[in-house]
Amino acid sequence: MALEPINLSDAHKSDVRTQFGALCFRMRRGKPEVLLVTSRGTGRWIVPKGWPMDGKTPAQAAEIEAWEEAGVRGRVFERCLGLYSYRKALEDGDDLPCVTMIYALKVREMTDDYPEAFERKRKWLRPQKAAALVDEPDLAYLIANFDPRQVMA
Repeated sequence: MALEPINLSDAHKSDVRTQFGALCFRMRRGKPEVLLVTSRGTGRWIVPKGWPMDGKTPAQAAEIEAWEEAGVRGRVFERCLGLYSYRKALEDGDDLPCVTMIYALKVREMTDDYPEAFERKRKWLRPQKAAALVDEPDLAYLIANFDPRQVMA
């Protein structure tokens, strides 16, 4: 069953507290590696993620964020791997509680020329090492327990 695109015609960004993220992965010597990027504000290690996009499914939005924030393209899987929560710091000093749904993206192409190339660092790591670098416990759990065989089955 395919997911329907989201319609944001009557929504305000401050009303939307759901984000969609990509757990970008590749296989190296038969073992998975996941891609982390730094956040623009604090430089923390995170996965590419962003707000819902009008007319896009959650997985499609995650795929676009992977391109914009990490410079990768590939096959995104429509089944949500899981979710995690965090508090997004806003420019006015407030913070916004967010829930991020994570979608696997098997990377086929990576480039150094992408929209946020000069704003972020990126790093390929084995899942256990990547999990140790992220601050959010639920995201760390998803990364540490990620098994590409379950996604691609």
